[in-house]
Amino acid sequence: MPALILWPLAVVFLLFLAVSVLLYNAVQMTSLLLLPISPGAFRFVNRSCAGLWFSSLALVLEKGLGVKFIQTGDSLPKRENAFVVANHQSGADIPALVVLAFRCRRARDLKWFVKDVIKWIPGIGWGMLFLDCLFVKRNWSADKEKILATFDRLRTHQVPFWILSFAEGTRLTPAKLKRSQEFERKARLPVLNQVMSPRTKGFEATLEGLGGMVDAVYDITLGYENFPVGEVPGAMALFFGGIRRVHLHVKRYPMGTLPLNREGRGQWISERFTEKNARLEDFRKSGRLG
Repeated sequence: MPALILWPLAVVFLLFLAVSVLLYNAVQMTSLLLLPISPGAFRFVNRSCAGLWFSSLALVLEKGLGVKFIQTGDSLPKRENAFVVANHQSGADIPALVVLAFRCRRARDLKWFVKDVIKWIPGIGWGMLFLDCLFVKRNWSADKEKILATFDRLRTHQVPFWILSFAEGTRLTPAKLKRSQEFERKARLPVLNQVMSPRTKGFEATLEGLGGMVDAVYDITLGYENFPVGEVPGAMALFFGGIRRVHLHVKRYPMGTLPLNREGRGQWISERFTEKNARLEDFRKSGRLG
């Protein structure tokens, strides 16, 4: 799509998304009246708001602006509780995962591990407060109680979910990659050059806390064409033409195939990121993640 056409459309779509998310916030706040009467109705309203907004975002990017999201790897069931783990290169990763969830009819069931400060931001942040998202300070001692309480709510109310986590704990930059590599050398781990080593404690604790509610772990590798490692632009590049093609490689692992103990699960997720690293190295040569 020519840039002269793309930019005005992008502005219109962004205004639509901004106004609509604030309207949904108003509906969500009103839904608090339902909470003491019917927690199920309260969650239905908020899941519906989330589904409508996230679906609008996916349609705007794919159909409205023509961004290509190239999905390879395993097929995913349409309705399944999943723990979704991805590498984190840019703010553009979040809309890309929304598109994937929309394709699997799980847009209204997205729940994110996000920085605690996000909850104070009108629109997205306020909306997430109503959706049992997990606001964390990256300190397990401080976060543990809140996270386990959220898992208890999901279990008690049988809430469907896709819980999304960037297991590296932060967005990849050249400086952060260098620090991760220094840690890997000291710990005698494989030295990675496309991703950072995952934070295994959060991965293990999430699986343990969710227990039998999780059907599968989805391992997602995100790749962007023609950008150096750690220099992928932010989400606005999806709207204004900076990013036109996003690659998502999907691997589905049923829970029964994962190790049962903490040490085994920590090793398992580390191996997945070593695989991601090799896949992204090949992607930079071939242009394909599949």
